[in-house]
Amino acid sequence: MSTSPPARRSLADQDVAQLGGRLSVLARQKADHVHLDRLLHQLDATPPAAQDPVLRRIYRLVFPHAFAEESVLWPALRRSLPDGPALTLQIEQEHQEVNELVTRLEQLGPEADERPAVLARLTAVLREDVRDEEDHLLPELQERVGPGRLRALGLAWEVVRRVAPTRAHPVVARRPPGNVLAALPLSVLDRARDVVDAVLQAGPPRGAAVLRTASRGLTAAAHAVERVPLLRRGEDPTTARG
Repeated sequence: MSTSPPARRSLADQDVAQLGGRLSVLARQKADHVHLDRLLHQLDATPPAAQDPVLRRIYRLVFPHAFAEESVLWPALRRSLPDGPALTLQIEQEHQEVNELVTRLEQLGPEADERPAVLARLTAVLREDVRDEEDHLLPELQERVGPGRLRALGLAWEVVRRVAPTRAHPVVARRPPGNVLAALPLSVLDRARDVVDAVLQAGPPRGAAVLRTASRGLTAAAHAVERVPLLRRGEDPTTARG
């Protein structure tokens, strides 16, 4: 009588010790996912006219998290797992859709008819991405990699996350070398825009028109950087745009 192998345990069902300790990339990933879940519930409870500050907090969590995955973690998984290329490509496609949806959302006003549908799809894709990572991809990595390697990956992932871009960039490559080369210029532009937008969010200061112009200029500069050919190298055709 044959027995089937035991099902992999989702990260959601494991504590920090089981994930390899708080420095493990698995524990770091799960912590970000828990934070994201809280923000998505907060977004759902916020009126449309007041959602932008919550959305910016989501972007500052989601985009550095995904950028570090694509730069550090997914290349390691493609080397370690037999089905790593297929699994990571699925996640990259979800990341690409998130970038596309956020770019579209930023073009819509709070009362735009299309906004609720775009926002609902964004929330759905973010939750789907978390489940794909916690239930399938990362438990498979856990089976093949020891705690020491998980902690080393966690350190590399955290270093990249702290200096990664914080906004949607649907054109830049989802894989090295393009995304690695894009990190510095896009991070500088994004974080400058975050500062400008935070000042505007705090209240209409003197010179608000100048700050709004600066924010638009930083956005345009970032989108121009995205299209530098060198920064689009390594892209899988299914996640390429423009």
